[in-house]
Amino acid sequence: MSPPRARDFHLLKILILKPSSLGDVVQALPVLRCLKRHLPHSRIYWWVESGLAPLLEGDPDLEGVVRFNRRGWAAPANWTKLWKDVAWLRNQKFDWVIDLQCLARSGAFSWITNGGLLVGLDEVREGARGFYDLVARRRSYHTHAVDWYLDVLPLLGVPVRRDVEWLPIRPLAAQAVRRAIGAEASPWVAIQPGARWLNKRWPVEHYKELVGRLAEWRADLRFAILGGKDDEILGRTVLQAAPARCLDLTGKISLTEMIEWIRLSRVMVTNDTGPMHVAAAVGTPVVGLFGPTEPRRTGPYGQVEHVLRLDLPCVPCMSSRCRHKPVMECLTSILPDRAFGAVRQRLVGKTR
Repeated sequence: MSPPRARDFHLLKILILKPSSLGDVVQALPVLRCLKRHLPHSRIYWWVESGLAPLLEGDPDLEGVVRFNRRGWAAPANWTKLWKDVAWLRNQKFDWVIDLQCLARSGAFSWITNGGLLVGLDEVREGARGFYDLVARRRSYHTHAVDWYLDVLPLLGVPVRRDVEWLPIRPLAAQAVRRAIGAEASPWVAIQPGARWLNKRWPVEHYKELVGRLAEWRADLRFAILGGKDDEILGRTVLQAAPARCLDLTGKISLTEMIEWIRLSRVMVTNDTGPMHVAAAVGTPVVGLFGPTEPRRTGPYGQVEHVLRLDLPCVPCMSSRCRHKPVMECLTSILPDRAFGAVRQRLVGKTR
């Protein structure tokens, strides 16, 4: 099936569905950028989880952001609002609906919007592809998520471009970060010790030792410890390595401020988690610690060669629960000395 043309091809109305998570939404941003570059007068909306809406609100390429409350969507008390949202979306008469989440819920939602053309990914987990008119197949098991998302564009006659800015600077957030730094001109290293899966977390004591070694190696380095409120214990632990040189930001800054902290950092040391994808998107050099997941599929885009991992029979297990003995050997056996060498190389080499 070929993509239909609107009355004026450049005035297409488009809805992108990618509600979560942070890393997934960030990795989908090149689709938005390419659409807008090729169709500058198109009107593009994005369906996103409420907690991630600040990432997209005010984006110059978006006409609007449609918030989705994942936690309460099925509660009867929220059905009235949900119905109003659905009615509003149907009234928009979208020409294209692009579902990059491709689960049963998003597939059904894309169908309910009654768009002119439904496009999605060849994701078999929940049968969502049955809702779509056009399907982008994953070229191989190891095809990176970013490239897979971009493969929806040729189906629509939209060229893929690599020279797009994923995350434009947010001036107010950038100003807040500059105020926090003050006149300090030291190079910053961003540290991300948390992750949603417990078995994706490099041991916090390893992070602590790494920061201590880096602080001894270069007296001018400072460290921004990132994470949400759930990561505050991890932040306090890492802080102990060099209290005068660390700024514990866990649970203290907004999503947009976190992005700007990562942007100004000279390098980021991180687990496989959303902020890692932010670093890749803004061009900050990454040293990624990987265990159960496959970096060729979901690693820092364009920087997969800078991922540290062990070659064990169980790696990657792609499971949120470790069944290996010894437990989490894939991460615990990546020693701080190896990470120190990788960070030092990235700082000295200044390669991105």
